Amino acid sequence: MAQKTAEIFDLQGKATGKINLPAVFETPVRPDVIKRAVLAIQSSRIQPQGRDPMAGKKTTAESRGTGSGISRVPRQKGAGRAAFAPFTVKGRQTHPPRAEKVILKEINKKEAKLALTSAIAATAVREFVENRGHRISEVVGIPLVIDNAFETLTKAQEVEDVFTKLGFDEEFTRVKDSRQVRAGKGKHRGRKMKQAVGPLIVVAEGKNLIAAASNLIGVEVTTVANLNTEMLAPGTHPGRLTVWTNGAIEKLSTLYGESA
Repeated sequence: MAQKTAEIFDLQGKATGKINLPAVFETPVRPDVIKRAVLAIQSSRIQPQGRDPMAGKKTTAESRGTGSGISRVPRQKGAGRAAFAPFTVKGRQTHPPRAEKVILKEINKKEAKLALTSAIAATAVREFVENRGHRISEVVGIPLVIDNAFETLTKAQEVEDVFTKLGFDEEFTRVKDSRQVRAGKGKHRGRKMKQAVGPLIVVAEGKNLIAAASNLIGVEVTTVANLNTEMLAPGTHPGRLTVWTNGAIEKLSTLYGESA
């Protein structure tokens, strides 16, 4: 089987050569395994929380039994006010959440590695990228590989200009138009706004680029070493629009060369 190749584009959006894609891009895309890995990552961020086992029970309330012409609900001694029972004022909860509940979803190491390599492979399949909702009709190539000079950019405007030349205008318009106030109480809990997920930039080093692209809406930058399945498949859906630098592809070949 012939090895897959991808065109390398410069900062002007013009093809300057080709690069052989590493074997990891030949990995079969497994949405089921990717979903398990993403849920495992998300579950590790959940903070255990529960109720005090004695909440609602610190009372003298006892039922008076039958024969008094009143209900058998527990009542406070001396006051006669109903307490303790779940339906009473300041009573206990019926089935309260317990702090000891196991909420962490675990996944085998080999399965997690398969999920990551599978998610990487999905970024090179146009069908998966389109199904995620990304607007890629004008994007110059999938997978999109750009020259290492991209990692040296230090200003957000410079990064945005490069994206424009690569055909990302329609994608950025989609992300900007999707931004809106969240419905419900979440808006009071540090997550007022919600928006669509934009492109992911994967670099070999690129400390300058990470700072430069931080102000672009929907854009996320990471190094190859820090890649995880959730970045490549937000919401468990594979095929995130991903921009790879030439150096990132070479490093990917070193890390996952035998993964296919």
